[in-house]
Amino acid sequence: MADAALDSKKLLELEEKFDPEMRFRPVVPPALQIVKWLLITLSCFHYYTAGFGLLRETTHRGVHMAFVLSLIFLVFAGTKKHADYAPRNTWLSPGGVPLADWLLGLCCAASVLYIPWVFDDLAFRIGNPDTSDVVMGTILFVTLLEATRRSMGWPLPLIAIGFTVYALLGPYFPGLLQHAGASWGQMISHQYLTSQGIYGVAVGVVATYVFHFVLFGVMATRIGLGQLFLDIASSVAGRYAGGPAKVSVFGSAMFGMLSGSSVANAVTVGSLTIPAMIRVGYRREFAAAVEAASSTGGQITPPVLGAAAFLMVEFLNVPYQTIVAAAVIPAFMHFFGVFMQVHFEAKRFGLRGLTEEEMPKLKQSLRQRWPTLIPLVLLIAILVSGRTPYLAAFSGISSCAIVGLTTLTSGNKPKNWALMIALHLILAVIAFADLGQQSEWIKLGLFAAAVAIALAGWLLAGITGRIPHSVLVEAFETGAKYALAVGAAAATVGIVIGVVTLTGVGFKISYIITTWATTIANGIAFVLPASLADIKGLTLFAALVMTGVVCILMGCGIPTTANYIIMVTVAAPTLVQLGVQPLVAHFFVFYYGVLADITPPVALAAYAAAGMAGSDPFKTGNMAFRLGLAKVLVPFVFVFSPSLLLVAKGFTGYDFSVTFIGCILGIVVLAAALSKFFLVEMKRWEQVLCLAAALLLIAPGLVVTIIGAVMTVPVLLRQLAAWKLAHAPRPAPA
Repeated sequence: MADAALDSKKLLELEEKFDPEMRFRPVVPPALQIVKWLLITLSCFHYYTAGFGLLRETTHRGVHMAFVLSLIFLVFAGTKKHADYAPRNTWLSPGGVPLADWLLGLCCAASVLYIPWVFDDLAFRIGNPDTSDVVMGTILFVTLLEATRRSMGWPLPLIAIGFTVYALLGPYFPGLLQHAGASWGQMISHQYLTSQGIYGVAVGVVATYVFHFVLFGVMATRIGLGQLFLDIASSVAGRYAGGPAKVSVFGSAMFGMLSGSSVANAVTVGSLTIPAMIRVGYRREFAAAVEAASSTGGQITPPVLGAAAFLMVEFLNVPYQTIVAAAVIPAFMHFFGVFMQVHFEAKRFGLRGLTEEEMPKLKQSLRQRWPTLIPLVLLIAILVSGRTPYLAAFSGISSCAIVGLTTLTSGNKPKNWALMIALHLILAVIAFADLGQQSEWIKLGLFAAAVAIALAGWLLAGITGRIPHSVLVEAFETGAKYALAVGAAAATVGIVIGVVTLTGVGFKISYIITTWATTIANGIAFVLPASLADIKGLTLFAALVMTGVVCILMGCGIPTTANYIIMVTVAAPTLVQLGVQPLVAHFFVFYYGVLADITPPVALAAYAAAGMAGSDPFKTGNMAFRLGLAKVLVPFVFVFSPSLLLVAKGFTGYDFSVTFIGCILGIVVLAAALSKFFLVEMKRWEQVLCLAAALLLIAPGLVVTIIGAVMTVPVLLRQLAAWKLAHAPRPAPA
C-alpha cells in the first residue's frame, strides 16, 4: 500500500512539472493545513450536493467560485520567481503566502458571494446597478483576470481584456464591427448581475458536472483501476510487434475513460510505456509522440470525456447519453489511426514485442483488482438509465471509496466481499430511487447511515483496506486541485460570452466568415469543372478550414474547454447557418480544440511526454500531430456525413456503412503512406498515390470511395510481389 501511495505521489509530481495548471507553489504551516482542508471541503461540498441535491443555481455557482478563485491566490504564486522561493512563515508571509495574496483571496470570495447575498433584489438591479454592485463587480472582474493569469498564463486574460475593450469602445471600431458601446457600469451589470456573463453556463457546468468527474477519475486511479487497464492493455497488445507502443494506445484509450486530461493521461500511462518503447527500439521522439497522440484521446473517449462534453450538454440541451453515443466512432477512429501508424513503424524497423517476463500476469491482476471495475460499471449504468451525470459521478466516487476502504487483499484474492456488497446495495438504493430528491432529513439520514456503515466496516476490518484512508483524503485534495484552473478559465470565458451577448458581435463574425468562405469557394469553383463546382459545398469546406485553423491557433494559448466555449460562441453559429447540424458543429469545434494539445508551439501533452522520453519537444509535437492526423480528417467526414456520429439527424445504415468502411480503409492507407511501409518499404510514387487514395477513401460517398480503392491496386500489387520475393525460399548453397 505504501508503494501505491508513493507511485501516486510521483505521478502527481510529474503532472506538476509538465502541466502549468498544476504548478503549485510550496507552502508551510499554517497555510499548508488551511489550503489542504479548504480543498477537501470544496470536494466534500460538490460530493454531497451531487448525491443529495444541488443548491439554488446562483448560490451553488457562488460557493464554487468563492472556493476556487480564492484558493488560486493561495496556491499559485504571482510570478514564477516567487514560486521558486523556499517558503518561510513570517508576519508578512504567513505560511509562505504573502499577505497581499491572502487579501486578494478574501476580496475575491466576498465579491463572488455578494450575488447570492443580494439575490432577492437582483432582478431590480440588472441594468440599473447600485454603486456597491459596480464596486463588487469590478473587484471580481480584476481578481478573476489575475487568478486566471496565475493558473494558466496570459493568453486567456488577454483575450477577455480584448473583448472588454471592444464592448467599451464600440463606436470607434470600423465598418461592420462598430456598435453603440457600453459604459463600465453597463458592462459590469451585464457581466456580474446576469447569468450571461461570469455566472454563466460555463461556470455552471464546471460546478455541477466537471468537478465531479475529475474527482471520480482521481479516485478510480487511486484504487487501482488505471493499473488494471494498463495490465489488460499489456496482455492484449504487448506480445505483438512494437508491443509497448500498442500498449500505449490501448492503455491510453482505456485510461481516457477515467481522465479527461491529456497531460494526466500522458504522465500516468507514459511513465510505464515510454521507457518500454525506447527499450525495444523506438526512437525517443516517436515513443513520446505515440503517448502524446494517444493521450489526447482521453478528452474524446466515452464515458467521461473532457469538460467540453458537459458544456455541450448544456449548450445543445441534449441528454449526456447522446453526447457519449456520438463520440464513440470518432474516438475509435482516432485510436485506430495511431495504432496503424505504430504497427507499420514496428514492422518497418523490425521491433519486437514484450516478452512473457516483461508483461504483467493478467489472471493475477484480475484476481487482485476486479472490484475496482465496479465503480466504472455503476457509473455507466446510472448514465445509461437517464439520470443526471452528477448523480452518476456521486455514485462512482462513493463506490471508489467503498472498494478502496473495505476490500482487502490477502495473497492474490480480495476479501471482505459481504461488507462491500452491502454498502453498494445502499448506494444503489440512493441512486436509482432518486432519494436525493426527498426531504433534507431523508438526505442527511441516508448520508449519515452510509458514512457510519463505511466507518464501522473499516474499523471492524482491523487492518487497512485496498487503500489507506490517507490516500482517500489525498484524492479529495488532488481532485479539487485539478478543478482550480478549469474553474478560473470557465469564469473568464464567461466575460467573452458576456461581451458577445451584450454587443451582438457573434452575428457580425458569422457574416464575415460566411462572406470570406463564399469568396474562396467562388475562386476554387472558377478553376474546377462545372460538374464539381458545388458552391454550397465549397463554401462550407472553406468555412470548416478557417474554423479549424482558428481553433488550433486559439488552442496554442488557452485550454481545450475555454477554446471550445469561445469557438462555439463565435464560430459554431456560422457552421449552423451553412446547414450543419448543431450537434455536428459543436463536435467539429470540440475535436479541433483538442488538437491543440499535440500542435506546436504549445503542445502540452507532447511536451509532457517529451520530458519523460528525453526527446526534443518540438520534434515530438510534430510527430504527435502526424500520428493524430485521423483526428484532423475525421471531423470533416462527419460534417459531410453526419451518420458517423450515430445519433445525428438523418442517420441511415447505408450512409454509416459506406462512410465507416471508407474511413477504416483510408486510415490504413494513410498510415502506410506516412510510415513509408505496408508489406515492404514504400517507394516515393507509392506514398504519393496512397496519400491521394486515402483522402478519397476517407471522403464520404460510395463513388469516391471506390475510386480511392482502385487507386491503391497498383501499390498493393507491387507490395505483394516485393513481399513474396523477400520471403521466397532461397536455394541451399552448393
